[in-house]
Amino acid sequence: MAEHKTIAIILAAGKGTRMVSKLPKVMHPVANQPMIGHVLTATAKLMPSKTFVIVGPGMSEVSSFVKPHKTVLQEKRLGTADAVKTAMPMIADTEAETVLILYGDTPLIRSGTLQKMLQARSSGATLVVLGFRPNHPGSYGRLKLNKEGCLEAIIEANEATAAELEIGLCNSGVMAVDASQLGVLLAEVGNDNTKGEYYLTDIVALARLRGMECGVVEASAEELIGVDDRAALAEAEYTWQMARRTRAMQEGVTLCDPGTVWFSSDTDIGKDVVIGPNVVFGPGVSIADNVEVRAFSHLEGVRIEEDVTVGPFVRLRPGAVLKKGSMVGNFVEVKNSVLDKGSKAAHLSYIGDADIGEKTNIGAGTITCNYDGFNKNRTVIGKSAFIGSNTALVAPINIGDGAVVGAGSAIEADVAKDALALSRAKQINLPGRAHALRKKLVTQKTSIKNQKKSED
Repeated sequence: MAEHKTIAIILAAGKGTRMVSKLPKVMHPVANQPMIGHVLTATAKLMPSKTFVIVGPGMSEVSSFVKPHKTVLQEKRLGTADAVKTAMPMIADTEAETVLILYGDTPLIRSGTLQKMLQARSSGATLVVLGFRPNHPGSYGRLKLNKEGCLEAIIEANEATAAELEIGLCNSGVMAVDASQLGVLLAEVGNDNTKGEYYLTDIVALARLRGMECGVVEASAEELIGVDDRAALAEAEYTWQMARRTRAMQEGVTLCDPGTVWFSSDTDIGKDVVIGPNVVFGPGVSIADNVEVRAFSHLEGVRIEEDVTVGPFVRLRPGAVLKKGSMVGNFVEVKNSVLDKGSKAAHLSYIGDADIGEKTNIGAGTITCNYDGFNKNRTVIGKSAFIGSNTALVAPINIGDGAVVGAGSAIEADVAKDALALSRAKQINLPGRAHALRKKLVTQKTSIKNQKKSED
């Protein structure tokens, strides 16, 4: 859109009282990203010259999140037109042709839809409104069109006639307005209504009175879900996840049970990846080609290279890197650790703050003891090493290439290359003692029973 200079204004000052939360409404997440983050992402693809976010008092979380975009404070929440007015001084001296007005609580809006609005604006309309056709129009404002298909007015539901309430095309609130006319139109908006607020929708009637052309672009009802409460938040999450699952399968990912796989907004998955049931991707996951993630695994902040197998029942935490051909099996947790090519941790282990060398095998029940109560310490294991089952590696520690650590060991000192390390008590076998022990226990049990009978 370099040929059409645009400024975006995102309204995010609403208190969101129906969310029943201390967190600002637009900061509630969909796909592990605040709703306003989705709106910013869609807007950024249009390459606007500037983007402003309108916030209310006490919304520092929003201001911090949207940086480097500037925020504008709407000190008194006097309506949507008042919110846009607060940003007008910021754009007065710009060369913008269009002001795109969006809402921070519509996380599913698409850049392609916004592009169509800008195209309609550049084709001659002074003002373009984004409309949709919900199954139940209810309290939505209706978009009244003339015979030529141009927008004549936005009619609020509580002011509409019975015939007007039959109109299926509704107002989403999103607009693209001629930058040279927006200030003039806003100046004429009054607050003669039941709430005493200044409504942005009034600028359509004002524009038509001036003979200006107003147009409509339509989008799906799903795309324009506005989140006002937790139920709508859940609906937006479900809708986003369904679309992402479909896209994943279209891009060469096998989802064994699509409805149970949950993605984050930034999940990056290659081709020929197989994902089992009940897999959850937290933020920051990148997966290369030919990877299998088996059932009931949870991944967050992870990079996985080609030909890796994960799970089932695996937890991969931030900082985990699984290199080509490595394997992490059932009930293994990995945090801030690198498993080099061909290395394996097949089951029941915790690997934290560790570097595992190429083709090294980590036995069942192995723990890297990375925390001493004050500091996190690192475990470094070389290539082709073998760590026996039920081993505790007390960091900081280095295990050399080709070293073998015997099962059941607690290793506190470095192990040299190709060395065998053992740290456990010597086994003692006492012939016949098992039989004697059982006889003793039976005698004790009989004695206790007899004592209870005599007491009764």
